[in-house]
Amino acid sequence: MCSGITSCKGQQTFGTQYLQFEKSILLPNVKGRIDHLAMNEKDKIIYVAALGNNSLEIVDLQKGKVIHTIKGLDEPQGVAYISPTDEIFVANGGNGACYFYNVHTFKKTDSVQLSSDADDAFYDPVSNKIYVGYGSGGIAVIDAVTHRLISRINLPAHPERFQLDKPSGKIYANLPDAHTIGVIDLNQMKLMKEWKTNHLHANFPMALDTLHHRLFIGYRQPATLAVLDSRTGKVISTMPMTGDADDMYFDEAAQRIYVSGGSGYINIFQQKDADTYHKIADIPTQRGARTSLLVPRLHLFLVAERAEGNREAQLLIYSTANSR
Repeated sequence: MCSGITSCKGQQTFGTQYLQFEKSILLPNVKGRIDHLAMNEKDKIIYVAALGNNSLEIVDLQKGKVIHTIKGLDEPQGVAYISPTDEIFVANGGNGACYFYNVHTFKKTDSVQLSSDADDAFYDPVSNKIYVGYGSGGIAVIDAVTHRLISRINLPAHPERFQLDKPSGKIYANLPDAHTIGVIDLNQMKLMKEWKTNHLHANFPMALDTLHHRLFIGYRQPATLAVLDSRTGKVISTMPMTGDADDMYFDEAAQRIYVSGGSGYINIFQQKDADTYHKIADIPTQRGARTSLLVPRLHLFLVAERAEGNREAQLLIYSTANSR
């Protein structure tokens, strides 16, 4: 039996007051790795890209169960909810195909073919554009309403997580195979510069504080959170964090960074000011639970746990509401 302050992995647990566990929702028959999540906040529906299961799981948060499964996908990775058209966008890593589905009938409405490895997807509701990392080095820009491929941004390596900094007209993209962070001109749709990561490697998750011009980068080798000045690329601070991290979020209202790691922990870091950060929570999950979703307006943090042995895959639902 593990104590209340020490996890079964022997690491001290603290900061649970900042992330209150509400419930878990089973994902029956979902095997293998789980990738990114998205949410229809209006209807409280969660979309789970079950990469290893070649499916998209549609979860009703209020009912606490899977209400539909879209099967026959090819390593789905990125997913987004498109509110104006009530569609789901799914990027497939296996064949590079991007599919649109009606959220009510779950029928496929359209597709856009990319060369390969369609990955992280970001929907900008202001411009109605979808940005998708893909292939050996590119970000595709797709019109979310017409489903037309608008532009391709060429990059020197496959992009992992990226962030749009619209006030400065830039996109920042993690390029782990190039050991750099790419800085893209959002208007010219062109790579302008790269920032070297030096002794830090495998930069996958990323978050952004546009107000203070701070870019947060998660590295896996070694497991490190780096804080950069988004205007210059200068490293402001580094600190240890959970291992094998894949998702990271910045909550502007609470001024906190949330990180989910495949080593089996959630970390929360508090921003004291633009240059000062400290870890306030280290909360255990299951090994491999490295993808997550922060939903600030609903005060929710969702974590996906893959199936292992006799334990089924599940979504962990946490509340951030009473911890501000």
